[in-house]
Amino acid sequence: MFSKTCEYGIKAVLYIARQSLRQIRTRMSDIVEQTGSPAAFTGKILGALSRNGIIDSYTGPRGGFEIKQERLHEITIADIVRAIEGDEFFEGCVLGLGVCDGAHPCPMHHSVEPIRKEMFEVLHQATVYELAMGLKNEDSLLIR
Repeated sequence: MFSKTCEYGIKAVLYIARQSLRQIRTRMSDIVEQTGSPAAFTGKILGALSRNGIIDSYTGPRGGFEIKQERLHEITIADIVRAIEGDEFFEGCVLGLGVCDGAHPCPMHHSVEPIRKEMFEVLHQATVYELAMGLKNEDSLLIR
Protein backbone atom coordinates (compact mmCIF):
# COMPACT_ATOMS: atom_id res chain seq x y z
CA MET A 1 0.00 0.00 0.00
CA PHE A 2 2.77 2.44 0.95
CA SER A 3 5.84 2.95 -1.18
CA LYS A 4 9.00 1.20 0.07
CA THR A 5 10.38 4.61 1.04
CA CYS A 6 7.32 5.30 3.16
CA GLU A 7 7.37 1.82 4.72
CA TYR A 8 11.00 2.25 5.75
CA GLY A 9 10.31 5.75 7.04
CA ILE A 10 7.40 4.65 9.21
CA LYS A 11 9.40 1.73 10.61
CA ALA A 12 12.36 4.02 11.34
CA VAL A 13 10.22 6.59 13.14
CA LEU A 14 8.50 3.92 15.22
CA TYR A 15 11.83 2.39 16.21
CA ILE A 16 13.25 5.82 17.09
CA ALA A 17 10.08 6.55 19.08
CA ARG A 18 10.38 3.30 20.99
CA GLN A 19 13.98 4.12 21.88
CA SER A 20 13.02 7.71 22.75
CA LEU A 21 10.48 6.37 25.24
CA ARG A 22 13.46 4.70 26.93
CA GLN A 23 15.41 7.98 26.66
CA ILE A 24 17.90 6.41 24.25
CA ARG A 25 19.28 8.27 21.24
CA THR A 26 19.36 5.86 18.31
CA ARG A 27 22.20 5.34 15.83
CA MET A 28 21.51 4.79 12.15
CA SER A 29 23.16 1.35 12.25
CA ASP A 30 20.64 0.25 14.90
CA ILE A 31 17.75 1.59 12.83
CA VAL A 32 18.98 -0.32 9.77
CA GLU A 33 19.35 -3.52 11.79
CA GLN A 34 16.02 -3.27 13.59
CA THR A 35 13.91 -2.26 10.58
CA GLY A 36 15.57 -4.25 7.80
CA SER A 37 16.00 -1.19 5.61
CA PRO A 38 19.03 -0.61 3.34
CA ALA A 39 21.65 1.66 4.95
CA ALA A 40 22.13 4.21 2.14
CA PHE A 41 18.39 4.49 1.59
CA THR A 42 17.77 4.86 5.31
CA GLY A 43 20.15 7.81 5.51
CA LYS A 44 18.18 9.67 2.85
CA ILE A 45 14.87 8.89 4.52
CA LEU A 46 16.13 10.01 7.94
CA GLY A 47 17.37 13.25 6.36
CA ALA A 48 13.90 13.95 4.95
CA LEU A 49 12.26 13.14 8.27
CA SER A 50 14.67 15.42 10.11
CA ARG A 51 14.18 18.29 7.64
CA ASN A 52 10.42 17.97 8.10
CA GLY A 53 10.63 18.07 11.90
CA ILE A 54 9.48 14.50 12.49
CA ILE A 55 12.74 13.39 14.15
CA ASP A 56 15.66 15.23 15.72
CA SER A 57 19.18 14.49 14.48
CA TYR A 58 22.38 15.01 16.49
CA THR A 59 26.01 14.68 15.41
CA GLY A 60 29.09 13.81 17.39
CA PRO A 61 30.00 11.02 19.77
CA ARG A 62 26.63 11.21 21.53
CA GLY A 63 24.79 11.76 18.26
CA GLY A 64 21.92 9.86 16.74
CA PHE A 65 18.21 10.29 16.32
CA GLU A 66 15.40 10.89 18.79
CA ILE A 67 11.94 12.31 19.15
CA LYS A 68 11.16 14.59 22.07
CA GLN A 69 8.71 13.00 24.52
CA GLU A 70 6.05 15.68 24.04
CA ARG A 71 6.21 15.29 20.24
CA LEU A 72 5.50 11.55 20.40
CA HIS A 73 1.84 12.29 21.14
CA GLU A 74 1.57 14.87 18.35
CA ILE A 75 3.14 13.11 15.38
CA THR A 76 0.78 10.95 13.34
CA ILE A 77 1.47 8.40 10.65
CA ALA A 78 -0.06 10.92 8.23
CA ASP A 79 2.71 13.37 9.19
CA ILE A 80 5.35 10.78 8.33
CA VAL A 81 3.69 9.92 5.02
CA ARG A 82 3.41 13.61 4.13
CA ALA A 83 7.08 14.24 5.04
CA ILE A 84 8.19 11.44 2.71
CA GLU A 85 5.61 11.40 -0.09
CA GLY A 86 4.18 14.90 0.05
CA ASP A 87 0.43 15.25 -0.46
CA GLU A 88 0.45 12.89 -3.45
CA PHE A 89 -0.52 9.90 -1.29
CA PHE A 90 -3.62 11.69 -0.04
CA GLU A 91 -4.58 13.65 -3.14
CA GLY A 92 -3.01 11.97 -6.19
CA CYS A 93 -4.91 9.96 -8.74
CA VAL A 94 -4.86 6.22 -8.11
CA LEU A 95 -4.14 5.70 -11.84
CA GLY A 96 -1.52 8.45 -11.93
CA LEU A 97 -3.46 10.90 -14.07
CA GLY A 98 -2.43 14.53 -13.77
CA VAL A 99 -5.99 15.78 -13.23
CA CYS A 100 -8.42 13.63 -11.30
CA ASP A 101 -11.18 14.97 -9.10
CA GLY A 102 -14.95 14.82 -8.79
CA ALA A 103 -15.38 17.05 -11.87
CA HIS A 104 -12.77 15.18 -13.95
CA PRO A 105 -12.63 11.66 -12.48
CA CYS A 106 -10.50 8.77 -13.65
CA PRO A 107 -12.34 5.43 -14.08
CA MET A 108 -11.50 4.43 -10.48
CA HIS A 109 -12.02 7.80 -8.76
CA HIS A 110 -15.50 7.26 -7.35
CA SER A 111 -14.68 3.73 -6.15
CA VAL A 112 -11.45 4.77 -4.43
CA GLU A 113 -12.59 8.08 -2.91
CA PRO A 114 -14.43 6.58 0.12
CA ILE A 115 -11.45 4.30 0.84
CA ARG A 116 -9.06 7.23 0.56
CA LYS A 117 -11.14 9.29 3.01
CA GLU A 118 -11.20 6.43 5.53
CA MET A 119 -7.44 5.89 5.18
CA PHE A 120 -6.90 9.63 5.62
CA GLU A 121 -8.78 9.49 8.94
CA VAL A 122 -6.97 6.37 10.18
CA LEU A 123 -3.52 7.80 9.41
CA HIS A 124 -4.37 11.13 11.04
CA GLN A 125 -5.57 9.42 14.22
CA ALA A 126 -2.69 6.95 14.63
CA THR A 127 -0.04 8.64 16.75
CA VAL A 128 3.59 7.59 16.91
CA TYR A 129 3.21 7.26 20.68
CA GLU A 130 0.36 4.73 20.43
CA LEU A 131 2.19 2.61 17.89
CA ALA A 132 5.51 2.81 19.73
CA MET A 133 3.76 1.66 22.92
CA GLY A 134 2.53 -1.38 20.99
CA LEU A 135 6.16 -2.14 20.15
CA LYS A 136 7.29 -1.54 23.70
CA ASN A 137 4.64 -3.91 25.04
CA GLU A 138 5.51 -6.39 22.28
CA ASP A 139 1.97 -6.24 20.92
CA SER A 140 3.40 -5.58 17.46
CA LEU A 141 6.63 -6.03 15.43
CA LEU A 142 8.71 -3.99 12.98
CA ILE A 143 10.58 -6.90 11.41
CA ARG A 144 10.05 -10.65 11.17
